[in-house]
Amino acid sequence: MKKILIICLSVVLFFAGSLKAQTVQDGINLLYEERDQSAKGVFDKLLEVNPNNIEATYWLGQTYISMDNVPAARQVYEKALAASANAPLLIVGLGHVELLENKPSDARQRFETAITMTHTRKGDDPDILNAIGRANVDAKAGDLAYAIEKLEAAAQRTSKNPDIFLNLGNAYRKARPGENGGLAYTNYKKAIDANPNFAIAYYRIAKLFETQQNWDLFIDNLNQTVTKDPGFGPAYYDLYYYYLLKVDPSTGKIDFAKADDYAKKFIANSDPDVQNDYLRAQTLWAQKNYDEAIRIAQGIVSKAGDKTQPRTYKLLAYCFVEKGDTLQAKSYIDEYFAKQDPDKVVPPDYLLKANIYSGIGNDPNAVVKTFIEAANADTTIIGKINLLKRGADLMKTKGDREQEANLRELIFKTNPSPSNLDIFNWGLALYFDSTYAKADSVFGLYSAKYPDQTFGWQWQFNSERQMDTSMEKGLAIPIATKYLELLAKESLKNKTSIMGVAGYLAQYYANIAKDATKALVYINEMLALDPDNANLMDVKKSLEDSLKKPPNQKNTNGGNTSNQAATNGNKQ
Repeated sequence: MKKILIICLSVVLFFAGSLKAQTVQDGINLLYEERDQSAKGVFDKLLEVNPNNIEATYWLGQTYISMDNVPAARQVYEKALAASANAPLLIVGLGHVELLENKPSDARQRFETAITMTHTRKGDDPDILNAIGRANVDAKAGDLAYAIEKLEAAAQRTSKNPDIFLNLGNAYRKARPGENGGLAYTNYKKAIDANPNFAIAYYRIAKLFETQQNWDLFIDNLNQTVTKDPGFGPAYYDLYYYYLLKVDPSTGKIDFAKADDYAKKFIANSDPDVQNDYLRAQTLWAQKNYDEAIRIAQGIVSKAGDKTQPRTYKLLAYCFVEKGDTLQAKSYIDEYFAKQDPDKVVPPDYLLKANIYSGIGNDPNAVVKTFIEAANADTTIIGKINLLKRGADLMKTKGDREQEANLRELIFKTNPSPSNLDIFNWGLALYFDSTYAKADSVFGLYSAKYPDQTFGWQWQFNSERQMDTSMEKGLAIPIATKYLELLAKESLKNKTSIMGVAGYLAQYYANIAKDATKALVYINEMLALDPDNANLMDVKKSLEDSLKKPPNQKNTNGGNTSNQAATNGNKQ
């Protein structure tokens, strides 16, 4: 009996020794790999063994935060603090939750309390400072300057903790996005110096080079990431996207097989999730196999239900657009916008929505609103302007000149240096919308900025003619006079336009102003270009005859004759 007991004990000891006990760091590594469920499993097991494990408790709360389950994180920290009120790390964790709840004052009080509790003659506790920095970098309501201050202080205390430099790099990247890496890159390198196998630091460097579109260094650092940690799923995810979008310049084709290989590696190194099938659906969409892409994407929706990631709805919208089914596309793009975090909606999403809405004859106001939302979401001036121009061009194509004019006006107001074309197209949209007074004003801007160009004067003239069709007010006369002066500089080239404008002026002075002398000036200008025009000759004679008669015997027919002849002389 004793012998059997010894054998059984040996077996137990063998298996116990062969299985490596999981540590808090194992769970943290899984979090870095974005394997939240697996990380939660590690921390849960550690707490089963030791419910008072403060570090495991803190990271379990961080895992819930990563899973966007802030209430669960609060519950973890509050429960643990009820049992151990003097746990500074858990106090910081609760402060992190309060930042996510948009309670920055409450959070700051907890952070300062934790610092005070751990302060020694050597200074503040670097682990506490690091956790405070992480919280402020992660949360929208966080204070990045405060985060950098605390993380720099932590780095001064120790150079051996790569996590401090990782968080410091994240802080600088978020605080100084236009630096092209700068201090973010420097601190990621320090993290690698502290731990050469720190895969997430290589990954962060890769993401820096992605923003710079330095694809060689982007790929190099992604490969370094998976070399240091072959289980680092996010790197495979980015490699998948890179090869899905990369066109081989020698063949003009995409290596879908290579992209699919990285998709499989991502899935193999991720927590099981039906939504991972999204990559398969997306690859099929890229290959224009829309029916199969729809089948897989709808399968995701069916299995995941309310937990379906918004991107799946967007992919379905794209597929149905390609199939020409705009009604189905609308239902999915509406679902996408209803479920997606507004901060994560990008300009192409709005553009997709606008194109779908315009395709089903939806309210033009809704279409224009979507283009404006797209422009507002873009972070660059040129991007905003291009999106507004696409909307304006679409409205022009649809014949909605009012909405086109609204978008052209926004282009003018958005562009710090609007071009002559920006102003001209705005004015033209107003003119064809019959908004003549505003068109006149816009073309006036054009004429003021480009006084030697005829276009502004021409369309100001046209606008004012429409505002005063009877000529009674003489609105167009000053502009017509200026326009004619410009045209006369190249009389042969501008013959048709001169005949039209001079004819208009002749009509006004003959019929409205009753100034035959002035009318004759413009008739003669027209005859200089068209000396054989019999109608003009008749008008000239009539005007000259009227000038020969005594003032009390004016030729009442002279005006009508002038009107007819001048009109006939107008070839425009």
